[in-house]
Amino acid sequence: MAKGTGFISTLQSALASAFGVQSDKNRARDFSEGRPAHFIIAGIIGTALFILVLVLVVKLVLSLAG
Repeated sequence: MAKGTGFISTLQSALASAFGVQSDKNRARDFSEGRPAHFIIAGIIGTALFILVLVLVVKLVLSLAG
């Protein structure tokens, strides 16, 4: 397996691109060597974590509000 095509590397690329700091070199590598299933799974995991954090923040704010 070539460097940069593993699932951990895909998660790192997805996180970097979500924050808008993905380099052109890594983006080109992802499109040429990446596996679509890895990016789909990373997107689902990222979305689920984002929703979980939002729910937890709302619960915290509501509990502090009284």
